[in-house]
Parts: sequence; structure tokens; C-alpha cells
Amino acid sequence: MKDIGVLIKEQLGNLGIMFRISKYQDMSDYQSHYLGLVWEYLYPLIQIGIYWLVFGIGLKKGTSTGVDYLTWMVIGITPWFYMNSVTNQASKSIYQQVGMVSKMKFPVSVLPTIKLISNLSSFWTMLAFSIVIAYFRGGLMPTIYWLQWFYYFFAMIMWLVAFGIFNSTITVLIRDYRIFLQSVMRVLFYMSGVLFNFETNAFPAPFARILQLNPFFYVISGFRDSMFSQYWFWQRPILTIVFWLMVLFFLLVGSHLHYKFRARFVDLI
Repeated sequence: MKDIGVLIKEQLGNLGIMFRISKYQDMSDYQSHYLGLVWEYLYPLIQIGIYWLVFGIGLKKGTSTGVDYLTWMVIGITPWFYMNSVTNQASKSIYQQVGMVSKMKFPVSVLPTIKLISNLSSFWTMLAFSIVIAYFRGGLMPTIYWLQWFYYFFAMIMWLVAFGIFNSTITVLIRDYRIFLQSVMRVLFYMSGVLFNFETNAFPAPFARILQLNPFFYVISGFRDSMFSQYWFWQRPILTIVFWLMVLFFLLVGSHLHYKFRARFVDLI
């Protein structure tokens, strides 16, 4: 628990640095492009457009909740794109910044969190566009259930911080882990409820219950529950407890390994 306290202190104490580095990284990534930072907003719109064409026009489906399939899908795919991008980028954040780690005194634990911040602009763009689609296609209107969106956003951030510090440390210790993680994330795309509703009679109940233990599924279904006014998060106590236990587990293990091996990161890389 001491390691978690140090980790949280470093995160909160370096918020200004993280936002500035995130801003400069975004600018450097797109400085040679004609449209520059416009791509930060254009890319997620292109992604949503592709899925609109494939699933909204190419496939005419619905969900068991009676919600238009495209509306249901884009609300869920928005947090998935964000979590997938942050997870993959955070996993190699320490490995890629070996120069910064070796040449200056720097709180290395904030490197995964910087990736979390730098992807927020794309997340907000996709979320806004998804809500617009939901309004015009399904007549989505704000309800009191939307308030729990803040809870699920906080839960998503905490999961990414915990998973990020774990993955970034393991990637330094085990070089093949990053490739393994990318493969796992590809599988989780289909097993996190992004494209298919596992809470229907079409899937065996034991299979569905196992998939619901996936933290990515918890966040994705939570965003949908908030937007489509189905459940409050406390109405799923078992899934909520399991989710936060997994966050605590990765936070404990990740922070412990990070501070145990941090002095050797340069040698290991």
C-alpha cells in the first residue's frame, strides 16, 4: 500500500508536467503533417464513419434492449478505442523514453499517465460524435442516469492508470510482453461487448457471466447503461466489486514492481 501512496503522490504532484508533455508530444507527432493537430479530431471521426457504413448501413441489426444497433455500437466503441489506444501506448511509454529516464531526474511513473492524457482529445471527439448519432438515429435524450457517466469515466481512468503502470513495467522486464499484450487486446475487442451484446439469450449464461468479469466490458457496458437509462452502477454489485478488486490488484502489483525495479530500468532497457 505504501507503493500506491507514492504512485498517487507522483501522479497528482506532476499533473502540470504531464499536461505540458502531452501537449508537446501531440504537436511533435503531427508537426510534419499539413493538417497538424486536426488529425487528432479527424481520425476518430473517420473511425466512427467506417463503422457507420459497415454496421449502420451494411448490417441492419438491433439489440435486445430495443436500441438501434448503430447507436448501441458507437456508444460502446468510443471508450473501447480510447482504452485500447491508451493501453498499447502506455505499455511502451517507459521503454520508448529511455533517454529521458537516463539523463534527468524524472518521475517515470507519470509516463503511462501522459499517454492517457494525450488521447483524451480523441475520446471527447468520438463521444460527442457518438451522442450526435444517437440523437438523430435513436432520439437519445439526456436523463438522470447520465449522471453516473462521471462514475464510469472515473472508473475507466483508474483502470487505465493501474493497468498502465503494470504493463509499462512488465514491458521493461519482459521484452516480449508488449507483443503478447497487443494480441490480447485484439481478442478483447471481440470479447468485451463492443460489437455483440453478451447479455442476451443468444449466448450461454455461464459464458456471458465469465465475459462480464472483464474490466473493459464493465466500462463499456457502464457507458451504455448511463446513456440508455438501464441501470445504476450499484445495481450490479458483484461486477462493481470485481472491477475495483482488479483495479486494486494491478495497482498493487504494478506499483510494487515499478518501484522495485525503477533504479534498474536503464540497464534493463
